[in-house]
Amino acid sequence: MSFENKYRVHEVAKDFGKSTKEITQILSTYATTPKNHMQVLDDKELSLIFEYLTQHNQVADMQASLGTPAPAPARKDKPEGGRNDRNDRNDRSDRNRDKKGDRDQNRNRNNNNNNNDRNRDQNRGKGQQNQQPAPKAEPKSEPQNRPTTRVPEKKLVDTRKGGTVNLEKYDERLENLAPERANRMQSGKQKIQSRSSQRKNGNFGSKRKQEEQEKMRRLQLEIAKKTPLTVKIPDEIGVGELASRMKKTGAEVVKTLMKLGVMASLSEIIDYDTAALVAMELGCKVEKEVIVTIEEKLIDTAEDKDEDLMPRAPVVVVMGHVDHGKTSLLDYIRNSHVASGEAGGITQHIGAYQVDVNGSPITFLDTPGHEAFTAMRARGAMITDIAILVVAADDGIMPQTVESINHAKAAEIPVIVAINKMDKPEANPDRVKQQLTEYGLVTEEWGGDTICCPISAKTGMGIDNLLEMVVLTAEMRELKANPNRSAHGAVIEARLDKGRGPVATLLVQKGTLHQGDVIIAGTAVGRVRAMTDAKGKKITEAGPSVPVEITGMSEVPGAGDDFHAVADERMARELVEQRKHENKMAANAANQKVTLDDLFSQIQQGELKDLNIIVKADVQGSAEAVKSSLEKLSNEEVRVRVIHCAVGAVNESDVMLASTSNAIIVGFNVRPDANAKESAARMKVDMRMYRVIYDAINEMESAMKGMLAPKFKEVELGQAEVREVFRITGVGMVAGCYVTEGKMQRNAQLRLVRDGIVIYDGSISSLQRFKDSVKEVAQGYECGITFEKFQDIKVGDVIEAFLMEQIEV
Repeated sequence: MSFENKYRVHEVAKDFGKSTKEITQILSTYATTPKNHMQVLDDKELSLIFEYLTQHNQVADMQASLGTPAPAPARKDKPEGGRNDRNDRNDRSDRNRDKKGDRDQNRNRNNNNNNNDRNRDQNRGKGQQNQQPAPKAEPKSEPQNRPTTRVPEKKLVDTRKGGTVNLEKYDERLENLAPERANRMQSGKQKIQSRSSQRKNGNFGSKRKQEEQEKMRRLQLEIAKKTPLTVKIPDEIGVGELASRMKKTGAEVVKTLMKLGVMASLSEIIDYDTAALVAMELGCKVEKEVIVTIEEKLIDTAEDKDEDLMPRAPVVVVMGHVDHGKTSLLDYIRNSHVASGEAGGITQHIGAYQVDVNGSPITFLDTPGHEAFTAMRARGAMITDIAILVVAADDGIMPQTVESINHAKAAEIPVIVAINKMDKPEANPDRVKQQLTEYGLVTEEWGGDTICCPISAKTGMGIDNLLEMVVLTAEMRELKANPNRSAHGAVIEARLDKGRGPVATLLVQKGTLHQGDVIIAGTAVGRVRAMTDAKGKKITEAGPSVPVEITGMSEVPGAGDDFHAVADERMARELVEQRKHENKMAANAANQKVTLDDLFSQIQQGELKDLNIIVKADVQGSAEAVKSSLEKLSNEEVRVRVIHCAVGAVNESDVMLASTSNAIIVGFNVRPDANAKESAARMKVDMRMYRVIYDAINEMESAMKGMLAPKFKEVELGQAEVREVFRITGVGMVAGCYVTEGKMQRNAQLRLVRDGIVIYDGSISSLQRFKDSVKEVAQGYECGITFEKFQDIKVGDVIEAFLMEQIEV
């Protein structure tokens, strides 16, 4: 509610019998501190003061307040009472005493006084007004010994406290007077607001503008006070997605990118560093978003604790040359360790089996020369723990024996040498031991650490000793695994059975595989429907180092693939689809572009029959000469074809043609423009630039013969644009340049390019910035450059600085 008259701080303090300091303290605590005691208070501040004094000066006895006719000591009024008194004060300035009496009656009615009290208050209020022309009725609590006040005394009823109040006697009068009072209050409010508006602003437009500015200032303050928004940003993110995460408009983000020198639309992808700069510029807190792949969610790769590990059986692979007795050794071990009562012996059809040696199980892989072993070695699966190298005593070391030794060394597994065919008269084990030393395998008899066991797979001589050595080696390695986790292992073999579908032989390395588990192996996924051991017996679970044959896969997995038992079949199928897509993309990318460096190898492999070349030169005569010289290099194995020959700089269309036709770009006295360089790097197109025609012909001929060995390569430093040319006496022509890319170095080589044509190729004579000679000038700065023995410099020329770096051959 507004006040037409000015009501100052010291007047409020005087009316309430308070000190100016107390009123100032109230305003400082709950609003803004007044400048001095003469400051005019607005409606909000007055209401705040009345509210505070009302709450801190409650009526002591409600009944006494109702029954006592004499003026009661001034007590704390409700905030509503304070506001009504303020209305009374303003209305008394504008209305006659009769209207003042009516409002006093209404105020007494709101305070729940009876009809007699109302009449007394009306008369008393009129008498007080005659004595005090400008009263300020503030019914606030005062000490009981307070001096005579200017405020009219009245009765108050505090309905917030307990007590019985007869409200029926007020109902009739309330219904009769409420409409009249409401109308007067509404008209008075409109009148006061109208005058206040006219006093503050002369026109409506400026007032509205001030309100909007005030709202904007408040909004900015609220935004500043809020905690910064935390934005998670991955390695790459779209501009539109970044704006959505920051709760900003796309225009704000694009504008900020432009300030940072990045021109990007809402659909473009930016890297993490750029996105983080934008987010921090817009007041957001940045966190790196770690994207968890489906594989990481699905497959448990946690390391096992030491207390969870339990001993497991060793996995042994038998390797060696053809016809040295690998199969005979495995057959003897298998047949001699058949469990009693086993009908027909063990059917070796799953590629792996287990035998017991004095109560210690050993797992043998019956695929010593199988490609799975090489594939698993390449993947670092370390599926085997011990390798038995079978060498015939009469043949010695053979090529496949050497290959087997290298496989075992690459897998970093111990090797036990079994010298077979000792039953033959021509057996010479010492020669075998001598040959083994040439490959780093020194037997224990000769002071080494390689166990060597003479055996005969035909008679069984020494085989028990060999198995004991295997058990001893396994005990020394302390092989352990955790059986109480989801299964993980490798695929030994896989095939497609007509009746059962895809069948896979698995070797469990960690955990325990159960029937019904969902497993994923490479691009194959499925549920274990049936599981059999090496003896063909159906089992329901398989622990570490146990080979099993399973059915239920969706397709035949690859030999050597890792398999994992997972919990979520739907997610496993998503991972399989993702792997298939990656394999398809890798297969499409395998068609690599031809370069001079691998030209000879592709010719040898028969992959290249035609060598396509694009020739660009500075003049037509040079282009024709280069074309004819290169086409003369054709031979029986490869035909050189110049598919495009033109004059001018190498541009982006040349690179696109080279990419689609798998060609090499040869430039003679020309340079590629910036777009062509970027496209060539992205499409992996080989570009070769020459200044001498013989260099081009010799390099191409050497590449076709497989003798290409470049000793130097060009390392680009930067580019500068000639903005002005000065002639200085005693120095010559000086190019005033602006470095647009990279940097300029004083000891660097340079070439002067004009409209894509190389005009000069030499070195920098001097490099200056203002009057100082400098070693280098970075991007974005100006400098002066002079060339050695060259004066034909023009505005708009491009200077390319580079270094020739030697390549280690």
